[in-house]
Amino acid sequence: MTEAVLWDLDGVLADTAPYHFQAWRELFRREGKEISEDDFVRTFGLRNAAILRDILGDLPEARGEELARAKEELFRSEIRRGIRANPGALPLLERLRAAGKKMAIVSSAPRQNVETILDSLGARPYFGTVIAEEDAPRGKPDPQGYLLAAERLGVPPERCVVLEDAPGGVEAAKRAGMRCIGLAAGRAPETLREADIVVRSLEDGAVYSFLSV
Repeated sequence: MTEAVLWDLDGVLADTAPYHFQAWRELFRREGKEISEDDFVRTFGLRNAAILRDILGDLPEARGEELARAKEELFRSEIRRGIRANPGALPLLERLRAAGKKMAIVSSAPRQNVETILDSLGARPYFGTVIAEEDAPRGKPDPQGYLLAAERLGVPPERCVVLEDAPGGVEAAKRAGMRCIGLAAGRAPETLREADIVVRSLEDGAVYSFLSV
């Protein structure tokens, strides 16, 4: 029986990649550099320090931290201008809440980013707890974040289902002893083959059947 559904944020609840790209473009423009879409795709998912080194070369630690903070401020500004939930996300949240399922966000993003996205979507009330980078510093594919969410919700891992769109996130869910729905909206489905089921959209009826809602 599914008692709790644990949501990844970026790519599952909302597609935030374009907002990250715009933030990086503006940051590097200020530094007299350009970042191409290919550069962005190649570095997406790396920590800010690694992306900064890739584009700007070695930087003093303090300068790197300053630029990383500036990038995240730019990202949050982009989000506040308007972001939409992924197709099917909000109806699924409503159905799960009506069915009495507990829910959590489990993200590797900084808490300020997570809260800005949730507030922009009006989605914060759906979630009983929010796990951000500061709560689970080991990050996916380590299961730390998902196990902490289950603990906070008071639900055994085997009664949790995870919604994930990345192989590392699927691995984290399985290492936590949880079932997992893989969302292959922007990647080849076979990259998520470790998930229990793989769908192209949260609107897919298989999602509702798997969650029994």
